[in-house]
Amino acid sequence: MTGTLSAPGSSPASSKVAIGVLASSGIVVSLMQTLAVPLLPEFPRLLDTTASNAAWLITITLLTGAVFAPVLGRLGDMYGKRRMLLVALGAMAVGSALGAVSSEFLVVLVARGLQGIGIAVIPLGISIMRDELPADRVGSGIAVMSSTLGAGGAVGLPLTGLVAEYADWHWLFAGSALFAVFQILLVRSFVPESPVRSGGSFDTVGAVGLSAALLCLLLPVSRGTMWGWDSPLVLGLFAASVVLFLAWGFYELRVPATPLVNLRISARPAVLLTNLASILIGVAMFASFMVSAQMLQAPTGTGYGFGLSLMLSGVALLPVGGAMVAFSPLSARISRRWGPGVTLVLGVSILAVGNLARPLVHSPLAGVIVVVTVTAIGAALAYGAVPALIMRAVPLSETAAANSLNALCRSIGTSTCSALVATVSAGMLVRVGGQTYPSLDSYTVIFLIAGGAAVLAGLIGALTPSPKPETVTVPARVAVTAGGPR
Repeated sequence: MTGTLSAPGSSPASSKVAIGVLASSGIVVSLMQTLAVPLLPEFPRLLDTTASNAAWLITITLLTGAVFAPVLGRLGDMYGKRRMLLVALGAMAVGSALGAVSSEFLVVLVARGLQGIGIAVIPLGISIMRDELPADRVGSGIAVMSSTLGAGGAVGLPLTGLVAEYADWHWLFAGSALFAVFQILLVRSFVPESPVRSGGSFDTVGAVGLSAALLCLLLPVSRGTMWGWDSPLVLGLFAASVVLFLAWGFYELRVPATPLVNLRISARPAVLLTNLASILIGVAMFASFMVSAQMLQAPTGTGYGFGLSLMLSGVALLPVGGAMVAFSPLSARISRRWGPGVTLVLGVSILAVGNLARPLVHSPLAGVIVVVTVTAIGAALAYGAVPALIMRAVPLSETAAANSLNALCRSIGTSTCSALVATVSAGMLVRVGGQTYPSLDSYTVIFLIAGGAAVLAGLIGALTPSPKPETVTVPARVAVTAGGPR
């Protein structure tokens, strides 16, 4: 079996259904990721805990997602991508059900941790598309799947606001559980198992090592503002992450079994530079998405706010999600015509323009929405091109692991962005009506940083080689069909 599987037996209708099911699974995961964010100020009261403890409801999801994305990606390459996608959706369903029936902080914390495992759905879905879809549908399917993280988040804001204002917050978790179960049924019914397997044994030591290194990196990144960036704990964790990553890399290059992450493939310029660009794109995209709702909800006395409610601010930002979905197929068409490298550079250029223009546009509301939507268009084009670049440079048997590593890089970018936003906005404040808000200057600095990240991502994208799609031979002993070994 060689090359990209073209699924000759697949009809256009069945391909569209598979794309729709996988993309809707990505949107459900994205909704789950954002459902706790608007409620964060309310969780200390709702769960009878402190604000510091409540912040862990966001952090734990980031940590479990970062750890389980590469683990499930490697297991997907070894034992079946659809199987591991169902595991991720199952973990999300269980976590959501726990959150729906409890008001105990520790139970809800465990629930959010289980929900975070669902983030592996997106890279696994992308890999399934490469293996299963006809060649002429792979690009558009992957672009749509890649954009679901941002699109679902944009839809989740008004939905969360609506439920928070008019219903009990437990319904957010209950709805997430129902959606997850529904997606499990759809995936089992309409998404075939990938016939490509890498074989080998699971790298347990590598998984534990990577988990420890990521924990030491992402904990201070996400909690540094609260703990203090110069505190011994934060500095010690950063130092430990460096040591652990070096030790993990040394081991992975010498592991006798199948490594968790094939560093020799990951070090290829096309893969390495694309992953670096993905971190920067995560910063550039998430800055706009993270602060736009806050700015719309701020009072007019701040000089930038519109005094909108949580729900109305989410409604105002619905064009962001719509733009990401609408422009993802365009990303695939540009990639087919001129290559994914061109699409990446074009996307981050638009992303840079949107971020750099944002400090200049404070009114009217329509103008603000237009600029934020421009940013979303750039993110859709860039994120649609990233998986195409990755999968052109890796063998079929490495696609899930490679895409999961790229998803991890995106998570590092978004979590780094969260830390930057928290640090900058906490250091530049203004008082309005007896309340403290981030100043206009703080948001200007944030958007300039995001614009600079997009520019740097464009430079990296321009230097990234765009290899032809790799053709690999999958040994007969590890190439299996959905029905069993060949």
